[in-house]
Amino acid sequence: MRPARPARPATPAAVTVVGIGADGWPGVPAASHTVLRDAEVLIGGPRQLDLLPPECAGERIAWPSPLRPAVPGLLAAHTGRRIAVLASGDPMFYGIGRALTEVLGAGAVHVLPHPSSVSYAAARLGWPLEDVEVVTLVGRPAARLAAALHHGRRLLVLSADATTPAAVAALLRDRGFGPSRLRVLERLGAPEEHTGDETAAEDWTHPAGDPLNVVAVECRRAPDALRLGAVPGLPDTAYEHDGQLTKRQVRAATLGALAPAPGELLWDIGGGSGSVAIEWLRTHPSCRAVTVERDPGRAARIVRNADRLGVPGLRVVTGAAPAVLTQLPPPDAVFVGGGLTEPGLLRTCWEALPAGGRLVANTVTLESEALLADARRLHGGELVRLAVAHAVPVGGFTGWRQAMPVTQWAVQKTGDAQDGPAR
Repeated sequence: MRPARPARPATPAAVTVVGIGADGWPGVPAASHTVLRDAEVLIGGPRQLDLLPPECAGERIAWPSPLRPAVPGLLAAHTGRRIAVLASGDPMFYGIGRALTEVLGAGAVHVLPHPSSVSYAAARLGWPLEDVEVVTLVGRPAARLAAALHHGRRLLVLSADATTPAAVAALLRDRGFGPSRLRVLERLGAPEEHTGDETAAEDWTHPAGDPLNVVAVECRRAPDALRLGAVPGLPDTAYEHDGQLTKRQVRAATLGALAPAPGELLWDIGGGSGSVAIEWLRTHPSCRAVTVERDPGRAARIVRNADRLGVPGLRVVTGAAPAVLTQLPPPDAVFVGGGLTEPGLLRTCWEALPAGGRLVANTVTLESEALLADARRLHGGELVRLAVAHAVPVGGFTGWRQAMPVTQWAVQKTGDAQDGPAR
């Protein structure tokens, strides 16, 4: 029998993060009381620091703004001292805990959580938390809420301040979800907690209330609103465009070949209306995308489309590929929807991809089709032709109108990939 290893002595964490709720010091458990009393340095937001009693005698430091870049220097300035960081509710749920563990490592951070405002809200509403989608608008544009709007879904929106409920109501009205029911829950967990009354977004006239609030939304789509599904292939009418748009059926096939996965980055080259990048981002909140468009008017249109469809985080680069591609972070996938005949474009895209990365290119011209055939001979992959026809009136009857066929090359780069395309 192998002898048991001696237990390693516990290494004290460099920083302890203490969750605190709207109920303040009385709601903090005994273990957290001890940490806060013993701390030599107390770091937090002014509101959180004001909740501590005089017996917490450590040096009090309010987070500077912007917060994230200040974290390493602020902690380094107090090395060797007992540091306690205050956080609202659960520090690891859209809280400071993430930044601290990324800077210091998980082993150097000890977290003492408190119930989050989301847990309180679900409890007050009687909503099973696993069936609720949480959207934070703290430091983020309200437009990102649009991607979560689906009839019948329940949302909990983390507010940036007292103006957020009105912004949420306005966005719902603008996106065709005016009948949705809203309820604002303020100062959850505090003695002065207020859970509000249910109101339709289209009837919202409430003045701003407490800045510490969560907005509960029961989504209801207006009968005449455009229906946007959760998978690629949104209606073409969802986009503002000038004709430069990857059409719905081809777009769905393109996204299927690109195979987006959480956290991955797409290069969308020749963005047009931005539809491929936008629907890549809509597949998962952690997906990222950069679209490259040389025409400034179209680039501005992409920004509007991304905002309208709930993915304002889409990065739009105005410029010509391949020249601007050297400025971009390495992609996990590349879509080339335009500019295939630009010298060096395919080579640059191929060389930028890591092993396992995907490249999909669409074209309707014979010249570009020849380039894709050459690329397939060199790298393999699949070359397909996508043909779509729409039923249209023909006199008093109905016939088919054929759209231009699209040739698509889709390939995944392997670990032993050869040099890129010659052109």
